[in-house]
Amino acid sequence: MKYENLEKPLLEVKGLCKYYAAESNKILNKRKYIKVVEHIDLCIYPGEVFGLVGESGCGKSTFAKMLVDVITPTNGQISYKGKNYSAMSHQEKKEYHKQVQIIFQDPYSSLNPKKKIGWILEEPLKLHTELVSQERKQKVEEILEVVGLDASFKGKYPNELSGGQRQRVSIAAALMLNPEIIIADESVSALDVSIQSQILNLMKKLQEEKNLTYLFISHDLNVVQYMSDRIGVMYFGKLVEVGSVDDIYHSPKHPYTKALLSSIPSVSGEKERERILLTGDVPDLSAPPGGCPFHTRCREMKESCNMECPGLVEIEKGHFVSCHYV
Repeated sequence: MKYENLEKPLLEVKGLCKYYAAESNKILNKRKYIKVVEHIDLCIYPGEVFGLVGESGCGKSTFAKMLVDVITPTNGQISYKGKNYSAMSHQEKKEYHKQVQIIFQDPYSSLNPKKKIGWILEEPLKLHTELVSQERKQKVEEILEVVGLDASFKGKYPNELSGGQRQRVSIAAALMLNPEIIIADESVSALDVSIQSQILNLMKKLQEEKNLTYLFISHDLNVVQYMSDRIGVMYFGKLVEVGSVDDIYHSPKHPYTKALLSSIPSVSGEKERERILLTGDVPDLSAPPGGCPFHTRCREMKESCNMECPGLVEIEKGHFVSCHYV
């Protein structure tokens, strides 16, 4: 994947934020905000798999839902092929949602339990294409076969399927409109390890065969490493490091990235990683610390870290870090 040679991103976000209003201070006449996602800048290029990793609650899923307009951003810009989403016409937005699909975490709740699988998969074709009934049904059978399910699944309800089968149906639903981008939001975390492996291999195969672009979101470092070309590390609503798989896994620079990776057992023949135990808890979103949000848990913290929040800086080609002392 030669994404580094491509000039134009397929999907680009600039300054993307999501704030939720909290209780207001009536005495000072000020409203407090919970900043779940704050000033994310990111480019995703055609044909690449961009992995987004971080602890639970860091804002990964909120970020994903903003990209498909399930959650409205507070500030910032989402662009697809250079066109700002907020400036798109109704027809252009409709096309955007055909091209940018999402697979949610829970296959148990993401499928309508009252509808058969055939209906679930055929519905987007009714809404977004001019295919006639027989063509739609044929398309459903073709996509079911692509994800490893036979035509008999059309007549089944979601509760008749195993977790792995439901996630295959979720993948099929994402593929129905031939998208360019699929956002996989913790798409294997609810599955048994053996089933996870099957689904990951299926997704990798589909990505290669259909030249799909993935935003692959997970808290599992091994899964992200297996799937991704590039990786972004998220902490407390911010990106703290972005780089190639090799950059992140073999030359991490941010103290938080180092701590995350230190929890992965070393493979035979590799240099043993120093185990870094983080002290303290993730700060409260309603009362964020000043300066770098990681300074309250960082063993490399210096005085300036609690005064000013660093931005992402390119330290090597394609490798960005948000730290005063890198």
